[in-house]
Amino acid sequence: MKKSKSIINKIWFSLIGGIIFLILFIVSVNYNFFNLFGGMPSLQDLEKPESELSSELYSSDNKLLGKYFRYNRSPVTFDELSEELVTTLLVTEDIRFYEHSGIDLKGLVRASYGVGKNILTFGSSGLEGGGSTITQQLAKNLFKIRQEKRGTLSRVPFLGLIISKVKEWIVAVKLEGFYTKKEILSMYLNTAEYGSNSYGIKVAAKTYFNKLPSELNYNESSIIVGLLNKPTKYNPYFNPDNAIEKRAEIFYNLYKYEIVDKQIYDSLKSMGLELNYKVENQNVGQATYFRTVVRNYLIAWAKENDYDLFSDGLKIYTTINSQMQEYAENSVKEQMKRLQGIFSEHWKGRNPWIDEKGFEIENFLENTIKRTRYFKDLLKEKENDTVAVFKKLNEKKKMRVFSWEGEIDTIFSLMDSLKYYKNFLQAGFVSIEPKSGYIRAWVGGINHKFFKYDHVKQGKRQPGSTFKPIVYAAAIDNGYSPCYPVVDAPVVFELPGQDPPYWRPDNHNSKWTGETMTLRRAMAKSVNSITAFITKKLSPNTVVDYAKKLGIQSKLDPVPAVCLGAGGDVSLFDLVGAYSTFINKGIWTEPFFISRIEDKYGNLIQEFIPTKQEALSEETAYLMLHMLKGSKEEEGGTARGLNPELTLNNDVGAKTGTTQNASDGWFVGVTHNLVSGAWVGGDDRSIHFRDWVFGQGARTAMPIWQQYMLDIYSDSELGIEKGKFDKPTKIINVEIDCSIYNNDIKSDSLDIILDKIDASDIF
Repeated sequence: MKKSKSIINKIWFSLIGGIIFLILFIVSVNYNFFNLFGGMPSLQDLEKPESELSSELYSSDNKLLGKYFRYNRSPVTFDELSEELVTTLLVTEDIRFYEHSGIDLKGLVRASYGVGKNILTFGSSGLEGGGSTITQQLAKNLFKIRQEKRGTLSRVPFLGLIISKVKEWIVAVKLEGFYTKKEILSMYLNTAEYGSNSYGIKVAAKTYFNKLPSELNYNESSIIVGLLNKPTKYNPYFNPDNAIEKRAEIFYNLYKYEIVDKQIYDSLKSMGLELNYKVENQNVGQATYFRTVVRNYLIAWAKENDYDLFSDGLKIYTTINSQMQEYAENSVKEQMKRLQGIFSEHWKGRNPWIDEKGFEIENFLENTIKRTRYFKDLLKEKENDTVAVFKKLNEKKKMRVFSWEGEIDTIFSLMDSLKYYKNFLQAGFVSIEPKSGYIRAWVGGINHKFFKYDHVKQGKRQPGSTFKPIVYAAAIDNGYSPCYPVVDAPVVFELPGQDPPYWRPDNHNSKWTGETMTLRRAMAKSVNSITAFITKKLSPNTVVDYAKKLGIQSKLDPVPAVCLGAGGDVSLFDLVGAYSTFINKGIWTEPFFISRIEDKYGNLIQEFIPTKQEALSEETAYLMLHMLKGSKEEEGGTARGLNPELTLNNDVGAKTGTTQNASDGWFVGVTHNLVSGAWVGGDDRSIHFRDWVFGQGARTAMPIWQQYMLDIYSDSELGIEKGKFDKPTKIINVEIDCSIYNNDIKSDSLDIILDKIDASDIF
């Protein structure tokens, strides 16, 4: 009797002792006694759990352009989840979710039994299901309990696992006290990883099915839920067989818990995966070049304002119009595909990199690759053994390359690849709303995946004759009129101390007509000698000063050649911004691309207002619009080939530009509500058409602008209509009808012989 009583007492003592030990252990873990167990989330952490959120970039019409992230995640609420998704999650991960308070004791017993049985049967029985609840898994996702805040004992094998589990239990119970069941479900789906660089249910739904979470059916939900624990193993794109097997398990759960009947269950099993797979990155979607430029700006802004662009979930609203961006991208694609065909046929059997005399440049590819960081790193790795480096560079391997017909799988060496890509013409296009400074469309190149260089703001080239309106603006602002007559004759600049001590710019064919023409006609026909005459009268320094007033940020040398756009390289971004000044009544408005930035809660952080400054008088600005119209209206104007539809009941100003050897083709078009410009050229200045007639701006760049504007005007929903240039508020005291001064002014062309263009001409 006494012996039995003693045994019972021992049992009770052990039981009570075990309970006390468990309580003390849990308390110790919770408060991290002596830093043995690692820290726990604070009450503030639980109230506002932080996870890295993607910052999102929006167009002016609220279309998502792209994201910036380390972990691609965008949160949704419970109301944005489909019923099928929620149900699928519960039958798979936690069928008793609504019955427990963070810890499912019944589930723990089931899981423990399953583990024991599996051990005893040497793994043949399989596991009966996990014991972790959705709330516990959320705790692990939110606070990375197993990876962070580890104490001394947490590093002990097996004991560390127990401590982590206890932490998850504690946090799970706390989460259940702070949040509703619906909030916990949505938070769990928002914080989970789904593979393919997708974090959170919204990104996963878009990545695998191009759908919103609210649109997911049982098939799609089962595939995504199957990714929760093993996103690589059950990835439906890379491991479809595994995904189908996992999906079958989930379908069975739906049937077992009587969510679907036998007929629906059988129907589900027979379905294909039905993926619409596309991984979100900076190379896909709209405005890829623009997004990269904005990212670089935002990184600096975030640093100055104490934000993390890649984790703080910022909402950045841009000035880009998504529909206009689409028209711009389509125009560049269509025109460059067409032009590339001409260019490739033009150089068939030959390499397009040539010197000023038309001969192929020796060792062009070798010298080009030597300038790359990859070559320099490889040279260091090979201990300055150039032979070994080029051996490596000439090794063949599988490669996917760009083509206008779609990506091509091929066998190339890096040198082969370089040669292949150097044969492509490049392009840039930007469209600005001049009065506001809003950038509405931005296309930095032909394909961001294969050609990263931005040709709108990053790229700078000689602007050729598109610089001439700046010269004429300086002239008109200093008292000259559009009707001022000048003789087409040689103009000589003295250059004391230089060899030769003078500079004389040629016209297109090294001929001068002796014709007297107005400044308007001279600019329309892009006559070099008359632009030089004006520059000599004003001085190159004056021209450079006006260029700066008009927003040209690049360094320009005050040399005589600046009048022909050869005084320095200019970006398309700056050039189009300068032309916008003419529409904006002489006020230069800084082109800008961000209207406002909000935090993840929708609170306004900063609203952006463009810089403005008076660059020209209102009168000068209006007269320059009249001058620019001459490219289309004057006989011999370089934009005479524009589609007449564009000028019907519409004021259009324009200027073409073509630099030395037709290395660069430019076009800037001006309407009362849009100023847009295009550049086309080779990756290097030595890559171009052999014949000026093919490479001139009117043939290469103008078609891009033309197609873009035709699409704009055909879209009535945009609200961008044709119209006349705004009249100045003050009466213009300058006569613009030049015929009343001299009816004898001839309108002959310059008698250009296109097949005998001098290679040194700049047009």
